Amino acid sequence: MAAPMMELSNHNSNDLSHLKRTDSPKSPSADRNLTDDVVQLVQKEIGSDLKSLKNVAGLLEKLTLENKQLEEQVATVSSSVPLRVSSALYAAEESRLKLEALLEKERLLSNTLQQHLQGSQVWADSIGQVLGQLDTLERQMKYLQCLARIEELSNSIQQHLMTNSVWEAVGAIDSMASLDMGLRESGCSHLQAFLRETLRFWHKILKDKLASDFEEVLTQFHWPFISPPTQSLSPPANAQELNSQLELLASQLLSLQTSDDLISEKEAPSCPGLSQNPPLSLPIQIMLLPLSKRFRYHFTGNRQTNTLSKPEWYLTQVLMWMGNSSNFMDEKIQPILDRAGSKITARVELFRGLLTLAQEKLARDAPRLLYDDALFCHLVDEVLQFEKELRTTHSYPRSYPGVLHILLDEAVLQKWLSVEKKMAVEKVDAMLSAEGAWSSQYKDITDMDDFKAPDCAETFMTLLLVITERYRSLPCPRAQLSFLALQKELMDDFRIRLTQVMKEESRQPLSPRYCAILNATNYISTVLSDWGDNVFFLQLQQAAVSVGEEILGPLGATETGRLASLEGSLFEGLLALLERLRGDMQGRLLDTVMRDVKEKAQTYCKDRWISLPSQCDQATMSLSSSACPMMLCLRDHLLQLQQLLCVPLFQIFWQGLAERLDSFIYEDLILYNHFNEGGAAQLQFDMTRNLFPLFGHYCKRPENFFKHVKEACIILTLKVGPALLLWDVLKQGEEDDGTRNHQQPSPEAALNELGIFKLAPNDVQILLKLRSNLLNQ
Repeated sequence: MAAPMMELSNHNSNDLSHLKRTDSPKSPSADRNLTDDVVQLVQKEIGSDLKSLKNVAGLLEKLTLENKQLEEQVATVSSSVPLRVSSALYAAEESRLKLEALLEKERLLSNTLQQHLQGSQVWADSIGQVLGQLDTLERQMKYLQCLARIEELSNSIQQHLMTNSVWEAVGAIDSMASLDMGLRESGCSHLQAFLRETLRFWHKILKDKLASDFEEVLTQFHWPFISPPTQSLSPPANAQELNSQLELLASQLLSLQTSDDLISEKEAPSCPGLSQNPPLSLPIQIMLLPLSKRFRYHFTGNRQTNTLSKPEWYLTQVLMWMGNSSNFMDEKIQPILDRAGSKITARVELFRGLLTLAQEKLARDAPRLLYDDALFCHLVDEVLQFEKELRTTHSYPRSYPGVLHILLDEAVLQKWLSVEKKMAVEKVDAMLSAEGAWSSQYKDITDMDDFKAPDCAETFMTLLLVITERYRSLPCPRAQLSFLALQKELMDDFRIRLTQVMKEESRQPLSPRYCAILNATNYISTVLSDWGDNVFFLQLQQAAVSVGEEILGPLGATETGRLASLEGSLFEGLLALLERLRGDMQGRLLDTVMRDVKEKAQTYCKDRWISLPSQCDQATMSLSSSACPMMLCLRDHLLQLQQLLCVPLFQIFWQGLAERLDSFIYEDLILYNHFNEGGAAQLQFDMTRNLFPLFGHYCKRPENFFKHVKEACIILTLKVGPALLLWDVLKQGEEDDGTRNHQQPSPEAALNELGIFKLAPNDVQILLKLRSNLLNQ
């Protein structure tokens, strides 16, 4: 206890270091330090002022009080801390003793346990050996029980077959099939093989017996229907008995389905290119046998009907058998399946079986045609036509695969793409070199010639549409995107060809061929815009977001986001290029017409507008003679381009022409000359009674497209009084520093009252200065 107390005393001495110990031996250095402290304290509290000596009593009292408080604290700490420390040490000692007792007990128990384990190891080894023998005997007993059960079921089946108890035999075979499924996880391979062989043996005997009876009954129903069935005048006398036998045999065959599926699991060969479907039901398999024999007889081997150049022969034969058998399957077989609780559709099951024949034939023939483009194309066309008729005429469900997956084999698909591209390029070459390539086939039928698309553009888009229809029904989005990439490549190639022909015709922008190219560009852009909103291409757009980069190339984060949100379309890049081409061609067309108009308007712009006779001096107003060439030029060009351009393009053209003509007349004629009263009236007559009506054939208010000219004529023909008043208002507004009288109208309000909305006040001032009667203003 002395050591802890020493440590505690040292710890407390740190906290109370400012106290002076009186019980420790005093050294000379300690006395010296104490004297120095006292001197410093007295110097601090009293100083050198003798009058401050009266404070000595208070200082002494204060120090005495502090010393007393410190002594009380030291006494309290020194009395409480030893009690806590002694208590903690006592608890620690007690815990140590308990731990030692527990360790001793654990050691004794461990020794006892080790001795017990050593003594019982012999017994454990002996018991383990006995248990192993028991486990082996139990497995052997179960093995023998399985053999006995198999033997029992086998004898039962044999007895039932000898007594013609078919249903009981079917039940025994079903029990054997259940036992087979129960042994799937077992490691007894020999037992499994023996059971499977036994099951196959009895299943074949019973199946052959039922199949023979079933085929005999079907024969009496004239199955199979090789030709369209004809309705007999009267039903056979034993029709009811035949129907009963048909239902009984079909039900018994359906009960054998489980064992048949088990046997067919390992016997069915896996053919590449063929879709894996659940096995057909037994009655349908038996019904397919005569059709399968006929198919293989005619379309395999060295028969004349087995030719690579005529895939339509066997495809049409399959479709004919489907059509001939549909009514019998719906009327005779389907009710039996429904009463037996089966969930299958008889007609669809038969179609599945017939399709397997066509799939196997296609899978064998398709690779042999990869090196003959003509035969390959014919095969693709026939397969697509077969698939279409299968889905529409015979209502084969979309959830079941048809024959298109045969064309999705990588080698076959790449060949299809290359042939499509090759033939499309050849057709484009032929159509562009044809005599009537740049004329519309509907040019003589005004109601059908809204786009005025040349024959080459319309044929090209029809070609793309045919390609779309061919790959639309493919069950793989990746393959569809491959064809879309091919279409985009063909579109871009056709755009480049249009650009090349346009450059050849750019010296004569008003030629029919140049306008035909412009119409073609507009027509293709319109069709592509419609395709971008089509449901099929919208679905492809969503597929392109996930797998498109592998086929369409890197799309970029922005384009991918736009495609995913349906803001953009798959044809956005092509549309931008076509729009650029169309804009360049329209600009060149406008430049050519305006150049011609400006040339014809030179004399008109230089007329003596300041010296023309006033309106009252003329009997009737007539068009200025110098304006006739310009007006005739405009009329001829408008009539010509109205015939050559489609309605949307012509509307853009005449509106652009009106805008340029408005700026030209305003800047090169009006602002270039001075006008007297007669000149202003003549200009207004030429514009409102001649120029504006030229464009009145295409809109109701053509003057709205000539706002500069219309408003300039208003200013130039304004009476002198109102013109002077307007001048004062504009001048006052120009000099206004923000202190204008609110009762006086603003320049803008005054102009609006006159119908001036386009021209600014400064422009109006310039026009007023062009009037000869206001030149001195």
